[in-house]
Order: sequence, then C-alpha cells, then structure tokens
Amino acid sequence: MSTASVLVSHKDEVIIANTKNFSYGLTMLLEIISQRKKTLDSFRPFNKDLEQNLTQWIRTELTYTSNAIEGNTLTRQETELVINKGITIAGKTINEHLEARNHAKAFEWILEQSKLNLPLTEIFIKNIHQTILSGINTENAGRYRQVPVRISGSTVIMPNYVKIPDLMKNLIEILTQNATLHPVTQASEAHYHLVSIHPFIDGNGRTARLLMNHILMLHGYPPAVIGPSDRITYINSLEEAQLGGSKNNYEHFIQQSVLNALENYLESFL
Repeated sequence: MSTASVLVSHKDEVIIANTKNFSYGLTMLLEIISQRKKTLDSFRPFNKDLEQNLTQWIRTELTYTSNAIEGNTLTRQETELVINKGITIAGKTINEHLEARNHAKAFEWILEQSKLNLPLTEIFIKNIHQTILSGINTENAGRYRQVPVRISGSTVIMPNYVKIPDLMKNLIEILTQNATLHPVTQASEAHYHLVSIHPFIDGNGRTARLLMNHILMLHGYPPAVIGPSDRITYINSLEEAQLGGSKNNYEHFIQQSVLNALENYLESFL
C-alpha cells in the first residue's frame, strides 16, 4: 500500500493530492488527519469481507513491525506463516516465534476491548504486557519491574523502580485527563508516558505501541504502523523529548504514522 498520497473530500469527489514533498505543522497535520478520518467514516459500515481482510493484514503488519523494531528477525512473510498458519521457521529461535504469536494475540485482545469502550486501567496495561511476555519471561509477565534498567545505546535514565506504582497511577490520571484531547494526541501521550516510565523489565515498547493503537481504535482510527526502517527516527524523536528537548519531532512522527495508516485504509475503497 502506498503512503505517498493524501485523500481529500471535495463535494462528491475524492481527490488524490500528492503530499510527498510537503511538510505540515502539528496543528495543520491534526486537521488533515481529522479530515481523512471523516472520509474514512463515510465508507462505514465497512463490507464484512473487506473489514476482515484489513484486520488480518494489520494484525500481521503490526506484529512484524513492532517485533522487528525490538530485534526479532522474522520477516513479514515468515511472521504471516507463524501467526496465521502455525508454521515453524527453520533457523529462528523459539522466542522469536513466541513473540510473533503473543503479539498477534495481544492485538486481537485490544481489538475486542476497543469495541467495549471501557476506561483504561493499570490492569488493562498489565494484561497487554502479560500476553506479550507469555512463555518468554513468565515470571515478569504483567508485573512491574523490581530492578533498575538502562537501555543499551541510550543515555536516557529510566525512573527508579520503587517509583513505578505511583508513576503508573499518575499515568492513568493523565489518560483520564487527556480524554477530551484529539484522539491522536491521547494515543501519542499514552505511548510517550508509558515508554518513559518503562514499568516492565522487557516488552515496554511493544506494550506502549499496542496501548497507543488501542486508543486509536477506540476512536475509529486504524492502528499506526511504525516500521523497522523508521526505527532511528522514532527512537531519536523519543529520546529528544525524554532528555528535556522538544516533543515536537516525536508528536509529528506519531501524527504522520497515523496519517499514513488512514491513507492506506482509504486506498482500499478507491
């Protein structure tokens, strides 16, 4: 699916405008995102077969990309075989297979939860994490870390583990307070705060991206895909903010990822 075009609604026509060489400010980008969302909503209710196809595609895509960012070496095609066909890939580790199957299960769970529109809780976040680490690190799955951690290759200092329970309670308060913000801003903030708290021994990034996408789906947005080719830009934008710099690059990155997701979905209807 191409992400080089943006769809705009004009009367009864859908016009494709090339935006590859344009750069938008944060406010304008949110306005464009909202406009694309309205265009996507005009196609609802989706054809059941198309919706099922899109769900299966995004399930594989999110599983492949989110795990690849963390170092999983399964290719997109291998991920598809593992999670949809139950095939074991020669030369790949057991953990890599488990990471794929677990992420797919976690996505299915948040997809179902997004239809219920329940308040976000610490238990909800822990459930995502428990699924992510199931069979890989069962002892720590769904449990806040009890040790200090440092991220390899990063100068960001993560919070002392004794502060995590209070920080997570504060996170839920932040998510509740952000409920009136633009959904993309809500999702972006949830992701940022969770990875910055780093409450778990492992699996924080995958959990944060699933939390972000759960919030997007709650509001009818397609999940945002962050591919391995964007890893450096993604990590650098996060670290810039975590080290006391501007959060603008991070917010722009997330907003652009959501816009790309909307464009990919809209192409299915043209």
